[in-house]
Amino acid sequence: MPAVARVLRFLAIAFGAGVLLAVAGVATLYQWTGSDGFRQRVEHEAGAALGVPVRLARVSVAVWPLPAVVLEGLDVQADPPLTLARVVARPSWSALLVGRLQVDVLVLRQAVLPQATVVLLAARLKGQEAGSPPAASVPGPVPVPDRGLDLGWLPRRVVLDDVTWVDARGRGTTVQAAVDLLADGWPGAADVKVLAGVMQGASATLRRAPDLGPLAWTLALSVGSGTVQGPLRLTPPGPGSHVLVLEGELRTRGLEVAVLTAPSRPLSGWLDADTTLSARIDTGSVSADAVTQALRTQTRFTVHEAVVHGLDLARAVASVGLSRGGLTALDTLSGQVNTRGQTIALTHLVARSGVLAASGEVTVSPARALSGRIRVDMTRGAGGQVVGVPLVVGGTLDEPSVTLTRAALLGAAIGTAIMPGVGTGAGANLGDRIGEGLKDLFGK
Repeated sequence: MPAVARVLRFLAIAFGAGVLLAVAGVATLYQWTGSDGFRQRVEHEAGAALGVPVRLARVSVAVWPLPAVVLEGLDVQADPPLTLARVVARPSWSALLVGRLQVDVLVLRQAVLPQATVVLLAARLKGQEAGSPPAASVPGPVPVPDRGLDLGWLPRRVVLDDVTWVDARGRGTTVQAAVDLLADGWPGAADVKVLAGVMQGASATLRRAPDLGPLAWTLALSVGSGTVQGPLRLTPPGPGSHVLVLEGELRTRGLEVAVLTAPSRPLSGWLDADTTLSARIDTGSVSADAVTQALRTQTRFTVHEAVVHGLDLARAVASVGLSRGGLTALDTLSGQVNTRGQTIALTHLVARSGVLAASGEVTVSPARALSGRIRVDMTRGAGGQVVGVPLVVGGTLDEPSVTLTRAALLGAAIGTAIMPGVGTGAGANLGDRIGEGLKDLFGK
């Protein structure tokens, strides 16, 4: 028994000494990380990696209830600046036990993330990873080494608390979100709520759907009384390939169009649509612009109780001239939308409203400029004559305009001289057809 007692006493002393050493180590670590010297070192290392000055208000290590590294008052002094009030990174215990650092939970609170700055910093980090010096400006795609698509380094849970994303046009969207990642690094579940900005009040859920494929999810978005639902599928790069393929089918029902275009309001009404989307993304040469340009969508849509803001088509037909301002109320507006990156093409447009009907095609450039042609038929007069006028669409989404082609203007002038009123529209239509025929005969 005395021998056993001595062993137990030794173990107790050893355990106590270990606890004291651990407490002393934690206290030393806490004091060291909270010092100005450590904070300045972090600022220097981060600034050197990103190529812009970085300022930190405080760096600390939390021990209770779970260990974590906490950064407060992070300010990346780019143009525009990127700021985070608080960043909390909690390591994985299981990874630490085998000597590997793996972030288990990452929390961002009260952050402002400008798209231009995120693209710039990501490109600089990629450039350093590939062995090139930091870029002086926003570069194009940056080649990276062929290491396969390994996402295992990502945190297992990401929480965004009052985080604002500022897009290329300077519009901010503030969200509350939580994303759970599985062991393969891909999302298992995600919940997002828009607190402010475009689509304020919208909420979305993303759930893994193994029955649809190894990398498949179901998306459900709610915006007011409208919904967007459907599956999304990913095909990762095969051996020797860098191409990640995204495919999806989305069904939109009862969505107020103006919510999607706020704060501008070129069109309002209730949208029903069916969309197919696809993208082939080169993971070996990544940039935000490259991902955007890779996306292709095709949508068949109908807008009920549509109102076109900024254009009065009835006035354009009546005056057979330039029209800006006003609005056009329609019973329905239907057609097809094809997008390629930021370019939007509207085809097979058909609009109907009482005495007015219109059809045509319009393209929206990345700069939001409009170009296209529409034909407006309007019934008027006691005899129910149909006046058809071909119009050229111009201007921008915020300030659209319609006017006659030069050939149609000539025909309208002749029609007015022969038969005022109805002859104006008929002459414009005839003049446009003659102009098209001459163009085809003699070239543009």
